[in-house]
Order: sequence, then structure tokens, then C-alpha cells
Amino acid sequence: MGTVLLSMFVSLDGFVNDPQGRVGPLYPDPAALDQTAFMQDSIRTTGAVVMGRRAFDMGKPDEYVGQYEYQVPIFVLTHHPPAVPPKQDERLTFTFVDSVGDAVTQAKVVAGDRDVLIIGGADTAQQALNAGVVDELEVGVAPVLLGGGTPLFANLVHPFTLERTQITDLLGTPILRYRVGHTGKESEERPWDT
Repeated sequence: MGTVLLSMFVSLDGFVNDPQGRVGPLYPDPAALDQTAFMQDSIRTTGAVVMGRRAFDMGKPDEYVGQYEYQVPIFVLTHHPPAVPPKQDERLTFTFVDSVGDAVTQAKVVAGDRDVLIIGGADTAQQALNAGVVDELEVGVAPVLLGGGTPLFANLVHPFTLERTQITDLLGTPILRYRVGHTGKESEERPWDT
């Protein structure tokens, strides 16, 4: 079974977007990023993606087939699936799920021994951590201070402990990777003793 990896970029002052909701300042040059060994390894090891509805809507879902980095099954968190499903093929499919626990459970089945990658905003990240479904956390710390926006870790329901496993320099942005544990109330969705 692969790892459930929550991967996000955040400003040095802890925001996933600026006060106007823009995420561009957080990300290295997309064309250069796609060519890095880091990104190629992520594509190779990812068997399914879980993303929030806002992240899904930020892109052009009908253009994901053949163009999106991850040509794997995608599970979108939403209570309101689109009336017309986006284009899909035998590799890239969309499933709309209303809970992060169900999304991760389904994603793990199709991913097999590859990783499940959780992306797509602070709310998705917080839901996944609070549900206890995250094995590892990967945070790209962009060298920018936004001074406001949406904080990544604002609504956690209990403390978490993190064990650093790796630090990578990605085009001048440090990528910090941690194994996730927690202190406090036990999660009902996942035992924390593994």
C-alpha cells in the first residue's frame, strides 16, 4: 500500500493564497517545475489524486485528459458534482465524493501500491488532517510574505506531531516532508499507532 501524501505550497508567513485569492506567487515557474526530477518522481509514484472542488474549478477540467500532470483517477471533494462530467479516458477519471475519508479510501483502492496525493487548498488539507487520513505532509515554503490570505493550518481539531523525513530544494523553494502523528483525541477514522 502506498503513502497518503498531503502536498501544499505555502508562503513563509503561512498562507496558501494572497488576500485576493491568487496562488501564483507561491509556485515556481510551472514549465521549469514540470522538468524537475522532483516533479517527475511525484508523477511516477502517484496512483490517485484527491483534490478540493475549488482546486478542480481553478483549472480547466475538460482539458485535464492528456495535459494534467497526474494522468490517474482523481477524486474531487464536493457536495455538488458538476451537472456535466468533465472529459475522461481510461487513465484519468473523475469521481465526486462528499467526504475526505471516503475519497481517500476509494483512492487507496485504485492507487494500489502507489501513493495517494492530496492537493487543493487549506480546507481540503485541514479536513484530511482532522480525519486522520494523512500519512505524510509535504510543504513547499515559498520565499514570499503575503501578509494575509487563507492560512494553511487554521482549523485543526487537535495537535499533530511531525517527524521530518526529507528536505529538498526545488528551484529555490525548500520542500519539507514529514511523517504525521498526533497528540490528543484519537481519530475514529484511522489508528495512530502505525
